[in-house]
Amino acid sequence: MRLVGSLQLALLLALTSRSAGLDIPLEVEQPPTIVTHTSGPVVALPYDHTVTIRCEARGNPPPEYRWTKDGEDFIPPHVTTNKTHHTDGTFVLHTKDLAHFKGRYQCYASNKLGTAMTEEIELIVTSIPKFPKEAIAPIVVKEGEPITLHCNPPEGVAPRKIYWMTIGLQHIEQDERVSMGIDGNLYFSNALQKDNRPDYCCFASFPRIRTIVQKNALAVVVKSLKPDNESADSSAPEAPPVRMPGLLLPSGVQTEKVLLKGENLQLECISHGYPTPKIGWMKLGDRLPPRAQLNNFGKMLKISAVEESDGGKYMCTAKNSAGEAVHYFDVIVEEPPKWLTEPPQSQLTVIGSDVHIKCSVSGKPPPDITWRRNGEVFRDDPSSDTRVLDDTVVIHNARPEDSAVYQCEASNSHGSILANINIMIMNITPQILTRDYQEYAVILGGDIIMDCSVFSSPPPSISWTKDGLPDTIEGERAFALQNGSLQISNAEKNDNGKYSCIAYNTEGLSAVSAVLHVKDPTKIINPPQDVQIISGTTAQLMCQAEYDKSLLGTFELVWRKDGKEIPLSSEENSRYFVADGMLHIMNVNLSDQGIYTCIARTSLDEDNATALLTVLDVPDAPQNLEISEIKSPRNVRLSWVPGSDHNSSVTEFIVEYEESQWDPGKWKVLQKVPGNQATAELALHGHLNHQFRVYAVNAVGPGPPSEPTERYRTPPAAPDRNPENIKIQGHHPYQMDISWEPLLPTEHNGPGLEYKVSYRKLGVENNWTDHLVRRHLFVVRNTSAFVPYEIKIQSRNSHGWAPEPKVFTGYSGEDVPTAAPRNVAVEVINTTVLRVSWTPVPPATVRGHLGGYDVQWLRKRSLLNPNKILDECQSLSFPGNRSHAIVSGLQPFSEYRLTVNVFNKKGKGPNSDPATFNTTEGVPEQVPILTASNAQRDSILLVWGPPLEANGILTGYLLQYHLINETTLEAVDSQEINITGADTTQRKLEGLEEGSLYRFRLSACTRAGCGPPLAQESSTVVVAGHNCSHPSPSFIAGNPTHLPLVPALLNISSYVSDTFAKISWTATEEQQDSQVYVAYMNNRDGNWRISEAVNTSQSFHIIDGLKPGAVYTIRLLAKRLFDNASIFEDVIQTQVKGVEGQRSDFSTQGWFIGTMCAVALLTLVALMACFVQKNKSGKYAGTPPPPPLQRQDMFSMEKVKEKEDLHPDVESQGMNDDTFCEYSDSDQKPLKGSSLCSLVGDSVSRDSLVDYADGGEEFDEDGSFIGEYSGPKHRGSVSEPNGPSSVTA
Repeated sequence: MRLVGSLQLALLLALTSRSAGLDIPLEVEQPPTIVTHTSGPVVALPYDHTVTIRCEARGNPPPEYRWTKDGEDFIPPHVTTNKTHHTDGTFVLHTKDLAHFKGRYQCYASNKLGTAMTEEIELIVTSIPKFPKEAIAPIVVKEGEPITLHCNPPEGVAPRKIYWMTIGLQHIEQDERVSMGIDGNLYFSNALQKDNRPDYCCFASFPRIRTIVQKNALAVVVKSLKPDNESADSSAPEAPPVRMPGLLLPSGVQTEKVLLKGENLQLECISHGYPTPKIGWMKLGDRLPPRAQLNNFGKMLKISAVEESDGGKYMCTAKNSAGEAVHYFDVIVEEPPKWLTEPPQSQLTVIGSDVHIKCSVSGKPPPDITWRRNGEVFRDDPSSDTRVLDDTVVIHNARPEDSAVYQCEASNSHGSILANINIMIMNITPQILTRDYQEYAVILGGDIIMDCSVFSSPPPSISWTKDGLPDTIEGERAFALQNGSLQISNAEKNDNGKYSCIAYNTEGLSAVSAVLHVKDPTKIINPPQDVQIISGTTAQLMCQAEYDKSLLGTFELVWRKDGKEIPLSSEENSRYFVADGMLHIMNVNLSDQGIYTCIARTSLDEDNATALLTVLDVPDAPQNLEISEIKSPRNVRLSWVPGSDHNSSVTEFIVEYEESQWDPGKWKVLQKVPGNQATAELALHGHLNHQFRVYAVNAVGPGPPSEPTERYRTPPAAPDRNPENIKIQGHHPYQMDISWEPLLPTEHNGPGLEYKVSYRKLGVENNWTDHLVRRHLFVVRNTSAFVPYEIKIQSRNSHGWAPEPKVFTGYSGEDVPTAAPRNVAVEVINTTVLRVSWTPVPPATVRGHLGGYDVQWLRKRSLLNPNKILDECQSLSFPGNRSHAIVSGLQPFSEYRLTVNVFNKKGKGPNSDPATFNTTEGVPEQVPILTASNAQRDSILLVWGPPLEANGILTGYLLQYHLINETTLEAVDSQEINITGADTTQRKLEGLEEGSLYRFRLSACTRAGCGPPLAQESSTVVVAGHNCSHPSPSFIAGNPTHLPLVPALLNISSYVSDTFAKISWTATEEQQDSQVYVAYMNNRDGNWRISEAVNTSQSFHIIDGLKPGAVYTIRLLAKRLFDNASIFEDVIQTQVKGVEGQRSDFSTQGWFIGTMCAVALLTLVALMACFVQKNKSGKYAGTPPPPPLQRQDMFSMEKVKEKEDLHPDVESQGMNDDTFCEYSDSDQKPLKGSSLCSLVGDSVSRDSLVDYADGGEEFDEDGSFIGEYSGPKHRGSVSEPNGPSSVTA
């Protein structure tokens, strides 16, 4: 939009308006303008301490004030001087001098450009109203004559109210005959005898000053119409004579009533006469207006807020049977002066123009207009350029000296109004009142108005430019307002910049600049969500907003609840705080429920979001509990009014009761009612004094209970039920114990509760034996063992018997069985399972409830070693009446003896005749160890130990070996060899491929078949120019791709204490700077631990932190990984604290696989000799004695065995043979005959052959021979030599 042309007319109108509104900038010289003043009249109350009369004006120069009182100059006694607020004209009067200041005041404010004045301000000074003290003679009238009691109330502060009362402050009764007029007088239309009183008092009340004053009492004497000599009681009272109506008020025939428009019209006619006349009203020539009301028993016509049309003639009529009287009212409605539209406006105009000031007023009678100039009256002067034409002043060819304050005052008999009109005649250059370089900010998309307030005469033309460009601003979004300001709608980012406002007229030009910043809007990006929260917890409402970062200093986040701002305090006891945009409400209660509004605001804009917080709480207590009987006093209906569920539906109501006799003060649950029900039908016990209460339950929890009801007593009655949970037991033979659950005290229903116990033998006796008892236990003695009885128990009290009880069947006491099962037969199903059968005992011999049958079996001996008596006993219990059972867990190839007995709750019966049988031969257990050593280019030596349990006569071994593809780990070639001879414990496999990996699987065999295999892996070596003096190393199982160089160590030995072990060695000269690793494992937990690298030149290593009395396996490794070569392996046992001489000496037991082939071969020969010797001693049948060269190794093997015997497994201990198979009924597993203490498994070895084992079994093998596995041994002590022992290679 192009700002073209002049805004003169618009600005002229705007400036004129501002002058009229006293809004001309004070920077411009101007005559005074009255800003505020006290409106009259001012009423000074008697209790006011001060009276303030104000007069404030503005002007440039600042005005000075003067006052007049009743037309005379007046100097106020106390004038405040506060020029900052322009209150110089205000003065204060104190109450002690107020009487001297009553009058009419006017304020004049003057400067060099003129004088403004106020309307007259009337000050009315009131005093405390009082009735004059006077002696009033009694008023004496005859019956039927009118009476007027004059009040003549004092003047005072309006409003004033009049009352007629007696001395005793009883109101005088008013009616059509007796009433009070507007003037306060009390009028009697006719006097009656009952009007005789000496204490008619008039009271005047002034509520505004809280004052009531009383007139002296008036006495009225009504003379009777009867002669004095007639008795008052001789006949009925004589009626007064009929009197013509007349008017007590108003007097005369016609009254003129003048009132102002808008006031309330009150016309009053009070008549006299007998009978009491009736008053009627009418308006002559018209109907009474709809607003007309008849008050004071029809004696007053009232029309509220009269209008001019309500004027006219009104007539009142007083009629009775004797005639009528009338009065006329001439009502005239007038009004004070008022402006027809608005007061005359101030004007700003240029020199030489004509000025018209019109004072348009109305009023009745028509107002007179007086014109003043600067407070001085002036009249029309035909010779002057300023003419007064009734209500208009015309200034021709106005000059600067015509500038002044003109006053127009209109007045009539009802008041006056006054207006000050500032006339300013001048020519000046535009003065821009807006501050230069004013900065504005607006939100993107918002509207902004940049001010350009200009004062000039003549009015200026205004244009706007941007960023110094000469073109004026134009566009659909930017346009100038009438006051010269620039409005930009829907602001955009490119509206940022510097703007210039240019104002010019015929006198000159002025300009100012303004800077506009367009800001990003404030927006809530994460508004709060509706939430339900349980009372007592913490509620969290999130509110996160983004805003223009330049407004950071003004940004604030405000929370409101239901429209009221939430006070956020940092005090500790405050329940509200905000952190990271989240409002936290601690310890939520029901008052926190409502709509929460988050307001994110800056100085420019704001955004808001709301969420509903619903507080869930336990239900309120039910109310208005009522009890009503239904069928009988013991059947009642309890009803209630549910309380608020607090936003969680009630799921159930709990009815509780309390009684004062047995358990006073303790509330118990009586009944539960669904949540949609508000009544409960209650069946009550007798002879109790109840009270009830109810509480509700919802998802939050149980609510508080209601107030308890009044006590409700039920009458006594017979018991409602008999005892329950009757138990019939025989703790001892030949007696029967009868017990039951007694009735609760509240179930007695009356005094004297006892129980009748009745019993008789089942099917034998017809008559019942009865006993009355008060306890809940009864013993029947001298019964036969386990005889059936019928029993019943009935309750009774002093009011009668309970219903007929149920009959129960029970038995007298049990005794142990007397007979043993017969015809016991055994059928062997396989090597470990058999079937036992027998003939059950006769029921009569059980003498109790049949529990079942016990099967006991005794392993006498193994058929492999028939000379050794074992006597291993086991048993199993089989519940119920049965004639056979399956027994498992037997040892193969053994001789057994078996018996059966019956048992009941009292005990076991005698054993049956024993049955003897043998189990068949079975397959052997897995061989305990398999090692692959002495690996050559095309051969490997396998050494193993015989199975610990052969389960038959050992016939030989089955060896399978497979060539393994080391890439795919699949077998590419398989061979199988049957090795005959039970004493064979090694085999050298030849014809193998050079540098290949093989997997070996070995199983022991009997005539029943071969047992599970044990697997091992090893590789042949690659020969490529090697020195024959260096032996081929042996390997722990694994898949090596390169053969490690194993250090050659000599004289390896160990010294063992209670918590540490010292491993010593001698390194060859070539291996002085090699490294080894020491690994050790606690054989009980199977976890390996490996040391850091140890230099072989150190010649020893100490293992610390061992547990006393524990068995450990020790290895020396060439590398830290277990898939590398093992140099040395040993089993040690730490000493027990406090025991001297118990030292470990296992160095001669360990397998030293040296670096030379000859040493390895000698070690394997010694191992075979050890096994041969063991077999010869009875463990392995058919093993020849060892040769003399192997004695030292045999001794080492025996040491390992003796070490294990020092700490045998608990399960390996045999049972005491003094008794035959004394087992508990719950032990259904046969005892273990031996214990296998495994020393071969480890948890860190990667040699596990699980993937290669048959049948899914797991095998943990380390590839080296650890020690011999022994069977169970009896406890004993072994003395061992102290100090280290060594093996010399």
